[in-house]
Amino acid sequence: MLLTLLWGSLFFPGLFALCTWGLRRALPEWTDSDCAMISTRLVSSVQAVLATGSGIVIVRSCSDVISDRHWLAREYVWFLIPYMIYDTYAMYLCELYRTRDQNRRDTLSIFRNFLSKNRLMITHHAVILFVLVPVTQKLRGELGDFFVGCIFTAELSTPFVSLGRVLIQLKQQHTLLYKLNGVVTLTTFLSCRILLFPFMYWSYGQQQGLNLFQVPFHIPFFCNVANAFLIAPQIYWFSLLCKKAVRLFDSAPAKKDS
Repeated sequence: MLLTLLWGSLFFPGLFALCTWGLRRALPEWTDSDCAMISTRLVSSVQAVLATGSGIVIVRSCSDVISDRHWLAREYVWFLIPYMIYDTYAMYLCELYRTRDQNRRDTLSIFRNFLSKNRLMITHHAVILFVLVPVTQKLRGELGDFFVGCIFTAELSTPFVSLGRVLIQLKQQHTLLYKLNGVVTLTTFLSCRILLFPFMYWSYGQQQGLNLFQVPFHIPFFCNVANAFLIAPQIYWFSLLCKKAVRLFDSAPAKKDS
């Protein structure tokens, strides 16, 4: 546990620092805000690939969705804790650089603006650290590694979300690549962050001889509540992605008509 925490504490900030240094050397005309933003997206994508890979390994290794074990289900959570702390600080650093570039130097107002703009993401990180970590590492006992692996695979959409943000920053949002990435983002987000939950219920039902609609009535009530809390922000974020996609594809015909 301690060794995994240490590796995570070194890996994510170190990768961020390396990416930032490389971008500053390669593109000296970029601002600190540009370099920090791109580096943050790169590190998030790397973490997402590691989490998704771990999740796939766990899911494929657990034929019994309740009792089968895999060491990654616990070990990767310890690796994830430093990432959540790092990512919160990296988001604040991006906000600090961005406002500094705009000649705004009031630290308190910058911090308040950061909390206001990122309150949902900060809450998401806090829930993972203070609720999901204790649940996955202690409270669930020796059960449910399959479902932990499923939750890890939810990160599959993150690299595509990050690529979209990078393309916007590079002012490439009207390119074909941006539009194709938007389609992939919607598809992976829907599959791995929303449909993932019915899949977990279905998988449990298959093992217990229940259909999908019977499962919620045959599992502990707190499991349904926890899943509702997990899926609610995903539905909200998915709705934002859909609105952005509608605006993007509506603007293309408008430009052709003009």
